[in-house]
Amino acid sequence: MKVKVGIVGCGVVGTGVVELLLKNSHTIRKKTGIELQISKVADKDWQRPRPFPVPEGLRTTDYREVIENSHIVVELVGGRGFAKDLIKEALQKGRHVVTANKHLLAEEGVELFQMAEEKGLCVGFEASVGGGIPIIKALRESLVGNKISTVYGILNGTTNYILTRMFQEDVEFDMALKEAQEKGYAEADPSLDIDGWDSAHKIAILSFIAFGAFFPFSHVYVEGIRQVDLLDVELGRELGYTLKLLAIAKRRDEELEVRVHPTFLPEEDPLAKVSDVFNAIMVEGDFVGKTMFYGRGAGAHPTASAVVSDIVDIAQKIVLNTTCMQRINWEGREYSLTENFYSRYYLRFDVPDKPGVLANIARVLADHHISIASVLQKEKVCKLAGREGDHIVPLVILTHKAYETNMRRALEEIKNLPVVVGKPVLIRVEEEAE
Repeated sequence: MKVKVGIVGCGVVGTGVVELLLKNSHTIRKKTGIELQISKVADKDWQRPRPFPVPEGLRTTDYREVIENSHIVVELVGGRGFAKDLIKEALQKGRHVVTANKHLLAEEGVELFQMAEEKGLCVGFEASVGGGIPIIKALRESLVGNKISTVYGILNGTTNYILTRMFQEDVEFDMALKEAQEKGYAEADPSLDIDGWDSAHKIAILSFIAFGAFFPFSHVYVEGIRQVDLLDVELGRELGYTLKLLAIAKRRDEELEVRVHPTFLPEEDPLAKVSDVFNAIMVEGDFVGKTMFYGRGAGAHPTASAVVSDIVDIAQKIVLNTTCMQRINWEGREYSLTENFYSRYYLRFDVPDKPGVLANIARVLADHHISIASVLQKEKVCKLAGREGDHIVPLVILTHKAYETNMRRALEEIKNLPVVVGKPVLIRVEEEAE
C-alpha cells in the first residue's frame, strides 16, 4: 500500500523532509515494507532559492490540495494562527498530522491532542524537541514502564554556543552572540533563543509527556542569558562550575517545577561537557535511573529525520489499520506549577573591601533559613561607576539547598544593605549536594 504524505511549508526543514523522502524512499521501503509517496508540497513562495530542488509536479500554493490528497499532513509552517487552523482542518477531515511546531504545541496543544484522540488520529511531534534526538519516542515508548521524576537539559543550541564561547575563550556575551549570528546559529532577532522561550516551549512539551498532565504554559518560569556577565562565568569556573541555560522539569510529590534559567553545573556533570550547538537531555526514572540523550538539536537534516520517523510510525498504523491513541494527558488532570524551587544558589554581591560585610549578609541569609556552603572573595579591585573612591570587590557565596521564596525575600533585604553596591546576582546551581 502506498501512503501519501503532503507537506505544508517548504522552508529549511520542509525542504529537508522532501529531500529525505525522495532520496531515501527505497531504503525506507526495504526497512519497513511501506511505500511513502509525496502527494503535494504547499508553499506561498516558490521563487526563493532552496538547497534541494522540489520537483515542479509536487508544488502547489494551495494547502487544501495537500489535505485532500494525503493520508498524512505535515505542518512545517510554524507559528500559532494558520498552523493551528491547518492542523484542525486536517484532523477534521480524518488526516493524521505530523508537526515540528513547538510554539503551538506548548501553548495550545491541549485542544489539538484532545481532538486527535477523539477521532482516533495521530499527531506526531518528535521534531518539536531536540531536532534529531529521539527524546519524544524514548519518553513515550522506551521509558513507558518508568515513573519519571526529572527531565532536564540543554535544549537550545544558540545559547549553548554563546555560553561555550564565554566559558572557553572568555568572550563577552555581545561578541559571542555576534559570532553566533555570523555562523548562522542565531537569528537576526535572537530573542526567542537568548530570552529562554525556545527552551521553555520544549520543556513544556517534554513535561506533558513525562508527567502525563497539562498545565498552562504561562506558569513556566523563564529566564534567559541576556544578562549573563562574563565575570560570573569566570568566577563559577574557579569554583568548579560550568554555566548552561538549563530547562528543568521536576515532580515533587503533587507539585511540578517547570523552569528555564542559567544554571551552574559541576564541571564533572555530563551536561557540563556538552558544548557548541549540541543539545543534551537527561531523564531520570524510578527503574532506569539516569539516561542522557545527545545530538544536534536543530538544522534541516536532523529535524527532517525526526519528521520522517513520525511519518513512518503513522504510516505503519495506517497499513496495519490500527488506532492511534495519543495518551498525552494520561493522568486526566491539570497541574499547577510551583515557583518555590528547591535549589542551591550562587550569589554575587559587589561590596566594599572591609571587615563586617560578610557578617551582615550572612545574618540576613540565616534569618531566612539559608545556609552558606562556601565563600569566595576576589582580591582584585573592581571600580564601579559612581564609586571611584571605593575599593569594590565581588563577594561570592554558595548556599546549601534552600527554597526560592526564602531566597527572594533574603535578596530583597540584602540589596538594601548599605554595604551592597548595585544589584545582587543570583544563579541557581544544579547538583546532588545538599
